[in-house]
Amino acid sequence: MSDNSNRSLSEVHSSVKTDKVGFWKKLFAFMGPAYLVSVGYMDPGNWATDIAGGSQFGYKLLWVLLMSNLMALLLQSLSAKLGLVRGLDLAQASRQAYPKTVNFFNWFLAEIAIAACDLAEVIGMAIGLQLLFGLPLLAGVTISVADTLLLLVLQRYGMRKMEAFIIVLIATIGFAFVAELIFAKPDGLELMKGFIPSMPNNTALYIAIGIIGATVMPHNLYLHSSLVQTRKIDRSLKGIKDAIKYNFIDTFIALNLALFVNGAILILAAAAFYTIGHTQVSEIQDAHKLLGDVLGSAAPTLFAIALIAAGQSSTLTGTLSGQIVMEGYLNLRLQPWLRRLITRLIAIIPAFLVIFLLGEDATGELLILSQVILSLQLGFAVIPLIHLTSNKKQMGEFANKLWVKILAWLIALTIVSLNAKLVIETVSGWIEASDNPTVYYFTVVPLVVGAGILLLYITFAPIIKSVKQKVMYAPDGLPVDLEITNTKKYNRIAITVDFSSSDSKAISNAFSQGGKSASYILIHIVETAGARMMGSDIDDLETLSDKTNLEKYKADLEAKGYTIETKLGFGSPKKSIPEIVSNCDCDLLVMGAHGHRALKDLLFGTTLDAVRHNVKVPVLIVK
Repeated sequence: MSDNSNRSLSEVHSSVKTDKVGFWKKLFAFMGPAYLVSVGYMDPGNWATDIAGGSQFGYKLLWVLLMSNLMALLLQSLSAKLGLVRGLDLAQASRQAYPKTVNFFNWFLAEIAIAACDLAEVIGMAIGLQLLFGLPLLAGVTISVADTLLLLVLQRYGMRKMEAFIIVLIATIGFAFVAELIFAKPDGLELMKGFIPSMPNNTALYIAIGIIGATVMPHNLYLHSSLVQTRKIDRSLKGIKDAIKYNFIDTFIALNLALFVNGAILILAAAAFYTIGHTQVSEIQDAHKLLGDVLGSAAPTLFAIALIAAGQSSTLTGTLSGQIVMEGYLNLRLQPWLRRLITRLIAIIPAFLVIFLLGEDATGELLILSQVILSLQLGFAVIPLIHLTSNKKQMGEFANKLWVKILAWLIALTIVSLNAKLVIETVSGWIEASDNPTVYYFTVVPLVVGAGILLLYITFAPIIKSVKQKVMYAPDGLPVDLEITNTKKYNRIAITVDFSSSDSKAISNAFSQGGKSASYILIHIVETAGARMMGSDIDDLETLSDKTNLEKYKADLEAKGYTIETKLGFGSPKKSIPEIVSNCDCDLLVMGAHGHRALKDLLFGTTLDAVRHNVKVPVLIVK
């Protein structure tokens, strides 16, 4: 069995079999990753730009959505190809290609982008709950903490179940907007004219930049390169070619569904607001209110349900992206629930403070801010992706063809230029509107300049001096020369027992380490409420029973010729076991794994991990 511990999203790596016969069965096996990616293209952060574009300019900016979708299709295909050919996600491949300092800043910017995206999702979820149930935004923001464990639960059921859940949410969004469009009855001829490129004025350009910046999400490039590795593929040349082909079909279908949702929002705003003169609708709450006036009572409800589904689906994929960039850039693994909680708190705290201090009307500005932050980070994901997939030494015959390189660099230039313009104009606006612009000159401006210098390095370093690609057999590095020494047998071995069937295995494994020449300390912890409060002063029935059981074990084992001591601890095993091991001067600890899963881990905690980190001797865990 292969070890997936160093793989991207190791808990679900190669967990979906694709060895199906027939085109449709094989396509179905590959379908899924792109749907998780596509939710980032229809999250609440996209809604504000689509609503503003449709209400102010009718159908005239539909071509911008189509262009953005074509850009996204190429970039996501490159991301999927990187994961399939190299077996590395974008963060892992970047860690091999660039210096440690550059990778650290890349990770930091990626984390900020993910938190900014999560910020939009928190606000969108809160707005949806407010529109549907009348909850205050602060209450909705607080409630959004509760979904921190949803991803953990879904991962327990496997990758396919998670993908199915996301597809249900996407379908909810899609059906809601199909119904909305039926109510709105858009003008078909004017709608078709919207796909002809035009730019009415500078305001339209600004909104177009926002649409592009909100469409191509940086975290989706990290996510896609990892999710394609959940498929167990044939690693032959033909197998990889087939995997790339089926993943492209998956990406094409999923991103076109996202295009439909974004197009539907813009068309809805154009048909419901622009045609009757409501040209200044940019807030999601305003759109919801006016939909009721224009289209009837059912329209606002469908709108709110779609908004909640968009926020919830996006927040799941944002969490996966956070896990990928942290593990890829820093090789640092956190528990999924802790990773989720950190990401969500980073998003909730600014949302909570802004709403609390400035009121609910400030959420629109906060959504725009989140998109500006995403725009600033986008180039740091796109440019390394192009370099990495163009590297013939690493990608072999799958390296980007010349026409793909030209298109990819044109897209990168367009995205970076437009997003740089958006960032510069936004920061300039803040400075002009501020009573104390010096604050911005010493905080925001240096950050933007520093980010620009880093982006220039990432762009030109591989071209000018050819960034050295480390040839590595695994994401964590090359094997080292092993030095094997004859270590002495353990002399004092501690064994935790709980009077269950696992005790026999734990004790047998301990005896194999020390033989009859070693001495053994049997440890049991009394965990009753009384023991936690009173410690060794407790003298209840369970304590007496546990003492008797330990003595029985001792007598049986001494009869077999082993030297046995017993120790009874009280309260939390996480604290008591390390204390006993230390006080008894043990040189090995043997513990039986109890096999707690999911809810039990959350309720009772994971003793093994806590003890492992709190003892200074080797720990042998026996299943």
